Amino acid sequence: MIQYLAEMFSYPFMVRALVAGILLSLCAALLGVSLVLKRYSMIGDGLSHVGFGALAVASALNLAPLMVAIPVVILAAFLLLRLSESGKMRGDAATAVFSTGALAIGVMVVSLSTGMNSDLNSYLFGSILAMSKRDVVLSVILSVVVLSFYLFFYEKLFAVTFDENFARATGIRTGIYNSMLAVLTAIVVVLGMRMMGALLISSLIVFPALTSMRLFKSYRSVILSSVVLAAVSFCLGMCISFLYGTPAGASIVVVDVILFMICAFVSWMRER
Repeated sequence: MIQYLAEMFSYPFMVRALVAGILLSLCAALLGVSLVLKRYSMIGDGLSHVGFGALAVASALNLAPLMVAIPVVILAAFLLLRLSESGKMRGDAATAVFSTGALAIGVMVVSLSTGMNSDLNSYLFGSILAMSKRDVVLSVILSVVVLSFYLFFYEKLFAVTFDENFARATGIRTGIYNSMLAVLTAIVVVLGMRMMGALLISSLIVFPALTSMRLFKSYRSVILSSVVLAAVSFCLGMCISFLYGTPAGASIVVVDVILFMICAFVSWMRER
């Protein structure tokens, strides 16, 4: 076992993937609890499709992919939030419109320009080999920013998550904190697409929270459990990927599914 781990850590791309991936998993798990409780679970899926469309356009114009995708996805997160709050379009409908529209634009741009090259393919399905040193540095910096914001505004986000009307009545500016939640989610989604891919990144947000809710009832317990599960599932998924040569994103999601099924069974047995 030690020899296997030593071999795994001897590859620089695996070290880069683990450093960036664990931090992103922690960020996604923390945000995921609030998003699931607020019934915004699908926002990660919608934003990832918007991110793919932005990356496709950036690639066609020979621009820096992440520098284009991050502001575009943040803007999309704001628009989704505003549409949901205005009542002109339900949140799930707005997410479906944005995700399918952006994905279609991305596919059209790719087909009319360079075709589906390996770089864009890695954004769609994920690839640990695509993690450059620059990507890791950017991921670490922004992950620390996300974690800092979440911890500093923890109490406000807690209030907005559980009872937005009461929080508003007590003077909390709920619009600001909802916007903050959307922006932080957008950053995590764009950064995670490099490794997990646009089709699987939302699993990092949803699964740890849902799995933890099978076992615990208090908010703090769910938060702590989500963080632990996110780190464990990511590390196990990366080990499986390295050992069997399977895609990293898919391996991590399979571990998430297995953990969810185990915890759901434990919860069912405990209630009987």
